Amino acid sequence: MLGFLRKYFSNDLAIDLGTANTLIYVRGKGIVLNEPSVVAIRQEGGPSGKKTIAAVGTEAKQMLGRVPGNIEAIRPMKDGVIADFTVTEQMLKQFIKMV
Repeated sequence: MLGFLRKYFSNDLAIDLGTANTLIYVRGKGIVLNEPSVVAIRQEGGPSGKKTIAAVGTEAKQMLGRVPGNIEAIRPMKDGVIADFTVTEQMLKQFIKMV
């Protein structure tokens, strides 16, 4: 009934989850995000402590191999398949916020 209003309140997005890069396309704007599929995770309070996202995309890729012991930079996609669903979900949330 109010479907005609939808175009005013939502964006049509297409997301390409790649092993190397994630792209987000917005209708009418084209590709608005092209970031590496990398997430930096901060481990707080030891091995059984809370994990939080420290960075995603380009910022996280720059951390690969250069992070302190409590931060781990990972690629949640392996061989075109989601290897870590939770981390991939958080990565997507951060990427969508960037758009």
